[in-house]
Amino acid sequence: MQKEPEEIEESFKLPEGWHVMHLFYHVNHGVLSELDEEEREELKLDFEELIDEIKLQEGMQVQVYAMATPKADLGVMLVGEDLEQMIYFEKRITLGLGVEVLVPAYSYYSHTERSEYTTTAEQYAQDTLIGEKGLTPDSEEWNKEMEIFKERIKHYTSYRIYPKLPKLATMCFYPMSKKRDGEDNWFSLTFNERKDLMKGHAKVGRTYSGRVLQLITGSCGLDEYEWGVTLWGKSTYDIKAIVYEMRFDEVSAKYADFGDFYIGIQIPIKDIFRQLSL
Repeated sequence: MQKEPEEIEESFKLPEGWHVMHLFYHVNHGVLSELDEEEREELKLDFEELIDEIKLQEGMQVQVYAMATPKADLGVMLVGEDLEQMIYFEKRITLGLGVEVLVPAYSYYSHTERSEYTTTAEQYAQDTLIGEKGLTPDSEEWNKEMEIFKERIKHYTSYRIYPKLPKLATMCFYPMSKKRDGEDNWFSLTFNERKDLMKGHAKVGRTYSGRVLQLITGSCGLDEYEWGVTLWGKSTYDIKAIVYEMRFDEVSAKYADFGDFYIGIQIPIKDIFRQLSL
């Protein structure tokens, strides 16, 4: 008698947030050199059609980058609500230019998530409206400031959990963890101590509003670091500037442990092929 397959309890969609994959590849020019011009053009067309197919999927986003330096040649960022679908397209991307043409150089998997250090309305009222601005509760200016704050937090939280990937020219990705070295142990600090430290970090970030867009994704238990950081900017200048300035903030200077940095440019796929000598 044939045994019925065991039922698997599916949980490919998250209760909140989306799955995120950063994929980086080397191009195997040795394999490509064995193909004639017609075969190469057909593979490039297939890859373009694959990216267009992903863009048409409900609940999925994709960006493709030409990567700077030989650390990687091609970069892809996938964001989606269904992990099964994400895995399916990740495998197709890897084979998208033919067998063994795209060789994985590095990958990272994480989730979008809300920040546990987001300022609450009560904290904003106490620290800013009363402490800094000296406003009286329920005054006209108080109510106006609170409405602006609530709208800003609503937009920020929505972006953190369900981001829309920006069309900015430069992308930087790096993984990071918080240190556990002796007394420099981030996770032994109280919540309020960590929150106070993160305030300084956020203050620096706000000075780059309109120049750099940042997305922090969580990877505790999912990959070798604890968070993935994706930065988008109009140029590498702004990316370098914000990372450098934040290094002097205590939360980075004392507690941060960084992985490798990957820099890519977001240009049309046809131009990426030209950049990669395809």
